[in-house]
Amino acid sequence: MIKNPLSDDTIVALSTPPGIGAIGVMRLSGPRAISIAEKILPGLKLKDAVSHTLHFGIIRDGDTVLDEAVAGIFKAPHSFTKEDVVEISCHGSPYILQKVLHLLLSKGARLAKPGEFTMKAFLNGRFDLSQAEAVGDLIASDTQSAHHLAMNQMRGGFSNELKLLREELVHFASLIELELDFSEEDVEFANRTQLLSLLDKIQKKINTLCESFRLGNVLKNGVSVVIAGRPNAGKSTLLNALLNEERAIVSEIPGTTRDTIEETLIINGIAFRLTDTAGIREAADSIEKQGVERTMQKIEQASIVVYLFDAEEMLSAEVEKDFIRLKKNDNIPVLPVANKVDLDEEKKYQNKFKKIEGLSLLSARKRLGIVELKQRLYETVLQDGKINEGVILSNARHYEALQATLKNLQAAQKGLETKLSAELVASDIRSALNYLGEITGEVTTDDLLGNIFGKFCIGK
Repeated sequence: MIKNPLSDDTIVALSTPPGIGAIGVMRLSGPRAISIAEKILPGLKLKDAVSHTLHFGIIRDGDTVLDEAVAGIFKAPHSFTKEDVVEISCHGSPYILQKVLHLLLSKGARLAKPGEFTMKAFLNGRFDLSQAEAVGDLIASDTQSAHHLAMNQMRGGFSNELKLLREELVHFASLIELELDFSEEDVEFANRTQLLSLLDKIQKKINTLCESFRLGNVLKNGVSVVIAGRPNAGKSTLLNALLNEERAIVSEIPGTTRDTIEETLIINGIAFRLTDTAGIREAADSIEKQGVERTMQKIEQASIVVYLFDAEEMLSAEVEKDFIRLKKNDNIPVLPVANKVDLDEEKKYQNKFKKIEGLSLLSARKRLGIVELKQRLYETVLQDGKINEGVILSNARHYEALQATLKNLQAAQKGLETKLSAELVASDIRSALNYLGEITGEVTTDDLLGNIFGKFCIGK
């Protein structure tokens, strides 16, 4: 474990959001946390208090009473940071909180940097780096699926997977390293067949984790859905129907939507970021032209494209032409949706557009078929994935590290198959272990920690 260079510091920050509220919580962590708190809460003997207890006191600055407060005591190592921690709950007046913060600073505390409480917890062995990152994800989670992913990672689901992979790899790596010590005697301690089998098994596990990143990324950050189509196809009406509110302006005049409109819809715990776009056609003026250009840009950046068209007005050949135009990127699913269809006309339009695979029929104005479209969006995201089963990768840094691990494992496998020297094979395995270690923090740098924890809010 890396030694914490800031272990002698006692840090302080407001841990509740800024602004007026019923209470505000000031958090102290470090070897002097309790003694500093006692200086502003005279009369309380916090050093003698039992850990995980609350104590009522009066905050004083000299003879001036600032506030009545409750101090929570969490003694090392039984705290979030594994240091002495004091959490002072005051009234939520910005004036009071600023005065209390300045008072604590004057008594010897230092203002915490972004994410410094969580970094202390990591450096003091409270959890590994991937779990520490999950703390930030948990704070930022705004949907059920994002919350589930963060909780699973924070509780060690992903870390345990990596630990098992690393332990198996370390065992064989140590045998190969041992061979290097006896290189002159030409002996083999590591069974090459078993090592090849192990490398193959580990690569399959890592590939499975990497494949889950597509799902994990959208569960964490939301799914970008672009509603695209020709003018007057009913895109704005569909957006309103999906949201169940009148968010976009609806008009019979083609080209009403000149710019993109974005809203968020939650379906079964997953956030879908819906974008209503300008109709795709030859623009009548410069403003509409900019709208069409933005539409095409949004389509290129989307996770899913809903291609909406007027079932009555459009010909099958026109729909096919639009569909091919939108489906340039095979990685972006395009869902064809025929609009302005009544329930008793479904068979008619299914025959009319029988060449269009995966066609959905609905009436956005009458809000028919909306529930089915929502379910289709949800199933398109999940595909064969299941939110509540297995470990799902959601962190881009972890994904890149696993990709680098795979590259080195593949090199080691090729080296074994072509009977390269044990030294070269050992070098590739060491590199693979290094990248795995970067994920959990067994291998790290100050720059890496600064980049990760610098994204946290102050006070966490």
